Amino acid sequence: MLVWETAEQTMSGEAELEFARIWRAIPKVVFSRTLSAVVGNARLATDDIATEVRRLRDQPGAGVVAVAGAGLAAGAIAEDLIDEYRQFVNPVILGNGTPYFPPLAQPLDLRLAESRILSSRVVYLRHQRIR
Repeated sequence: MLVWETAEQTMSGEAELEFARIWRAIPKVVFSRTLSAVVGNARLATDDIATEVRRLRDQPGAGVVAVAGAGLAAGAIAEDLIDEYRQFVNPVILGNGTPYFPPLAQPLDLRLAESRILSSRVVYLRHQRIR
């Protein structure tokens, strides 16, 4: 996601530049097995996913904590840290890859809270956990 740090030098589209401004303003926690440092409005995670998410949730004025990446999301799902799932479904068949949901011992109860068709190919789905 480093491309958004220097978007003004490498991009010209107004939508891309607007996204870059929004992205840079969001504080981020980076989980990595290989990085020793991060740039921009980010810090490198020092604890496991559950501890880091709880730390973020406990901050004054904490808003939405978003988790991206199938491996990291699988850890958050396994720890039951996810209250809401927001998916952009783009019908491309890959044939293999990392599953969106990891195998679970018990099914997750979800309720469809919102759906939108964003283009002729992409659908946005928002599901909430039923607890």
